[in-house]
This record gives sequence, C-alpha cells and structure tokens, in this order.
Amino acid sequence: MLFMKRPKHRNFDYIPRFYDPDKDEEEKRRRKLRFRSSVRPRKRSNNMLIYLVVLAILIYIFLKLQGG
Repeated sequence: MLFMKRPKHRNFDYIPRFYDPDKDEEEKRRRKLRFRSSVRPRKRSNNMLIYLVVLAILIYIFLKLQGG
C-alpha cells in the first residue's frame, strides 16, 4: 500500500454531434452572466521572489556555520 499510486481524475471535452449552443438555454445564461469555462489552462504564479528569499536564507546559514 505504501508504493501504490493514487488514481487521477481524467478530464475530457466532449461536444455532442448535433449540439447547437445558440439553442441551449443554459449556455445563454452563462454567456449573459459571463461565466468562464472550467477547462481553461491555469497560469503558473511567478514565485521568483520566494525562491530568492529561500536562497538568501540558505546562503546566510551556510556562511554563519562556516564562520563559527
């Protein structure tokens, strides 16, 4: 059990063959309320500042241990 991988959810986009979004009432409401699709790609946040702070702390600790 320790080395078993957990299953992941599979996402897929399926558009029915004869689907007309102009006739769909739910789609009209979404457009009116300006809902976005949940299948959009996520933007990665830029954590460069966090990496620089962690690097600075590690360098500081390294220098403190070498000098002491």
